[in-house]
Amino acid sequence: MKRIGVLISGGGTNLQALIDKQGSVIKSGKIVCVCSNSASAYGLERAKKAGIPTKVIRKNADCGGDTEVFSHSICEYMKEMDVDVIVLAGFMAIFGGELLNEYSGRIINIHPSLIPSFCGKGMYGLKVHEAALGYGVKVTGATVHLVNDVVDGGKILMQKAVYVQDGDTPETLQRRVMEEAEWIILPEAVEKFCAGS
Repeated sequence: MKRIGVLISGGGTNLQALIDKQGSVIKSGKIVCVCSNSASAYGLERAKKAGIPTKVIRKNADCGGDTEVFSHSICEYMKEMDVDVIVLAGFMAIFGGELLNEYSGRIINIHPSLIPSFCGKGMYGLKVHEAALGYGVKVTGATVHLVNDVVDGGKILMQKAVYVQDGDTPETLQRRVMEEAEWIILPEAVEKFCAGS
């Protein structure tokens, strides 16, 4: 049974999808901790309701704005909790160095587009859906991938397409991509990864 650490920044809807699928879809891993870079992230409440230990590590307030210190602090917590696999579930902070090296090939991220479209530096949250609508694509979706030192550049593990509908706003598209893609493929990809398949 792989020990999973989840990193979040906000509402934690992808975290909730993982919690909800523990035991049914996710059978080869268990969420052992949740770490947020924001003390006000609602995802922390979701974790507490599920009985999962939480920790807040803020880059500016706790690490002096230093990316290396930030990465080291998260890495230390993951090691302290004996984490095997890290899942970024709406984690809106850039890290590198120690965390990336220590968990190389074992950090999974979900991105709200079909990579290589609408990804990379500065492409996150609603900005991704604004870009997709602005370009006029008819199909978008979500991608689960491994994290490396290139933003959204790691090996793709799973993708799912979602049709863009007439009259979509970035908000309606974001919701549909979550419901029809993200919340489905993230738990599935985490299970496949933990099971070693």
